[in-house]
Amino acid sequence: MVVPQGRGGLAGRGGTQTPLASPTGSPLGCWCSGRRCYVGLGALALLAGASVGVWLLVLYLWPAASQPTPGTLQDEEMPLGCSEASGQEALLPLLPRTVSFRINTEDLLEVQVRARPDWLLVCYEGWSSALGLRICQNLGHLRLTHHKGVNLSDIKLNSSQGFAWLSPRLEGLLEEVWQPRDSCASGLIVSLRCSECGARPLASRIVGGQAVAPGSWPWQASVALGSRHTCGGSVLAPRWVVTAAHCMHSFRLFRLSSWRVHAGLVSHSAVRPHQGAVVERIIPHPLYSTQNHDYDIALLRLRTPLNFSDTVGAVCLPAEKQDFPRGSHCWVSGWGHTDPSHTHNSDTLQDTMVPLLNAQLCNSSCMYSGALTPRMLCAGYMDGRADACQGDSGGPLVCPDGDTWHLVGVVSWGRGCAEPNHPGVYAKVAEFLDWIHDTARGSLP
Repeated sequence: MVVPQGRGGLAGRGGTQTPLASPTGSPLGCWCSGRRCYVGLGALALLAGASVGVWLLVLYLWPAASQPTPGTLQDEEMPLGCSEASGQEALLPLLPRTVSFRINTEDLLEVQVRARPDWLLVCYEGWSSALGLRICQNLGHLRLTHHKGVNLSDIKLNSSQGFAWLSPRLEGLLEEVWQPRDSCASGLIVSLRCSECGARPLASRIVGGQAVAPGSWPWQASVALGSRHTCGGSVLAPRWVVTAAHCMHSFRLFRLSSWRVHAGLVSHSAVRPHQGAVVERIIPHPLYSTQNHDYDIALLRLRTPLNFSDTVGAVCLPAEKQDFPRGSHCWVSGWGHTDPSHTHNSDTLQDTMVPLLNAQLCNSSCMYSGALTPRMLCAGYMDGRADACQGDSGGPLVCPDGDTWHLVGVVSWGRGCAEPNHPGVYAKVAEFLDWIHDTARGSLP
């Protein structure tokens, strides 16, 4: 975690790729005399002149030839100038959802349909566990833990309370299948519990870039080879941790039994040999690209489940169609490099606040020149005041929604550390929700 330092090179933040260097020429020395020297110098001058002419021709023709075509990584709109984003970016208004869900303090499921202001209790008619799982996932939870019908006579209702009935045609999306009603024919409403996530029981006020207290980020994990920290990770469930695919690819020749996951950890000096949860399976995204870090996400299944507590817990996934707009204040944490020489990782967990940036801006010529794909997002500062760095790879970028925290990004790559106009780039978790749910259910080979 850098506030601010240099990182050097376009590389995965858990990797050690060497940056591309500009070629440098060495002085050309020669000894000559008389006419032969003049002939040689004349030939060199002609050759140099031809080279300059070709270079100027390329500069003249290149802009027209290099314009992005439809379907490329750049947006069709004109790219923003870096100077335009030097201040705080304006928040974009969110479009209203057709249907929204929430679970109230009494574990009763409520739905809001077609932007009506009131929240409706859900009638038990037509209910199923499959629907409960889909709603839990829609809210950013990994799984359904409990559901049942509750008798209306057992709860207190106000006279204006409305209800929603589930239409029989439940095909595809959860949209347009809820019908408002004045009562429930069965006399039962839905009680629903999803897997716990996104809570910070011991959270205290945090200053960006400083060491954090135990339990501040209970989902933060350290992915280690033996006892050596390699990358960060985020706990999704007692047996599931998400990290960056490039972390696992860099060390793919190591034995599976060498990998450990440490949760609830603040200082690595407290780690003892053979501690941590053993990794049972490493599942990188099948489309991960080593060339540009596209699809840079992997899931780790643990042999034994983690014991959840005030200092160990899960982070929520992004809710379906949840949009954290540019300028949103999010947090990144990890044990990565804190100095420009990249000589050592931090022994103590660090964190810092970084705002989300516009993807079009990050893909502009003054920043990453179209290198971001739709599976990536960026966050940080134009002046490079704070950033993730090597050793932070795979760690969480989390954003709050009220008191609930969602995993918006996975630390992936960047040019340098905290360099101006080169913010951190993250795998966009919202693009991988189906893959995560399918993998956690064991439907992938």
